Amino acid sequence: MTLSTNHVYPVIWHNDNDSVSLIDQTRLPNEYTFVEIHHSEDMARAIKTMIVRGAPAIGVAAAYGMYLGAREIKTSDRTEFLQNLDKVAQLLRSTRPTAVNLFWAISRMLKVAYETLGTVEGIKQSLFQTAQAINIEDLQTCQAIGDNGLAVLPTTPEKLTLLTHCNAGALATAGYGTALGVVRSAWREGRLERLFADETRPRLQGAKLTTWECVQEGIPVTLITDNMAAHCMKQGLIHAVVVGADRIAANGDTANKIGTYGVAIAAKAHNIPFFVAAPLSTVDFELADGSKIPIEERDPTEIYQVGDTILTPEGVDFYNPAFDVTPAELITAIITENGAIAPDKLAKSQLKQLPIGLNPN
Repeated sequence: MTLSTNHVYPVIWHNDNDSVSLIDQTRLPNEYTFVEIHHSEDMARAIKTMIVRGAPAIGVAAAYGMYLGAREIKTSDRTEFLQNLDKVAQLLRSTRPTAVNLFWAISRMLKVAYETLGTVEGIKQSLFQTAQAINIEDLQTCQAIGDNGLAVLPTTPEKLTLLTHCNAGALATAGYGTALGVVRSAWREGRLERLFADETRPRLQGAKLTTWECVQEGIPVTLITDNMAAHCMKQGLIHAVVVGADRIAANGDTANKIGTYGVAIAAKAHNIPFFVAAPLSTVDFELADGSKIPIEERDPTEIYQVGDTILTPEGVDFYNPAFDVTPAELITAIITENGAIAPDKLAKSQLKQLPIGLNPN
């Protein structure tokens, strides 16, 4: 498989000093800077504060965080090592409750640790190899998602205008992206006229990150506020919607950045196909439906403050859920590395019997 020439990689391992560089996504688009991570606690903090964000990217970062934590454990006793590694896993799990790739990656790393025979040093080496494998696999997975998405986009018109919400691009993955992977593949094959990007309140990932990625590659992009999406659909400006996902239940209900549900309702009302692009590792087959997906609530300062400017009067209450759940019946298909799957067929896929974290390599 030939990977994209895109060079935006949010999680980079350095062999020379055993560290991870993360693009500091809180500083984009004005500053393109990196944060160097040497310890598991620093990785947990970076995930929590959204220096690294996007479900697949969080999974890759967590895998490296597990290895960094393993390297910090100073014992040759296997039982003691595994007990301390469980504590590292618990720390990383506590950072973002909705993104299932986080838990999937941690579970996979723990499985390798417990199943690797031999010395503690041998376990650490196996963990490092697994973290690198997760990283490489995600790059390959996103390329496949992009190409599979291209295959199911509307056939007319020849050049499409797509809408996306939040950022599900290279910055949200190991590189290339899920929803933006579909956009990139469409652009590569001459099928894309333009991308419309919702700004994505309150953290503005669409305005800050999605548009930044498009500008880097010369992809035509138009920024709109979240409440303009339905109007643009009514005006005939949107041919299809493609979004990412942080967790998908077994029945196809999908948790994504807050505001996605409203976009899906508007798409349904205007008979516009609505696609979710995500790796199979984002599917939590242990959850029957979306009502069981935990929804992270974030600091209200994201709502009432922009920079140093306070937007609201004293005495106002706030509600700041980071995600909402789009019901499966509003989703045309879930685009995965194995192809596009109708939501009601998801539970019958080949991974049905495998618990989260036990996906084969």
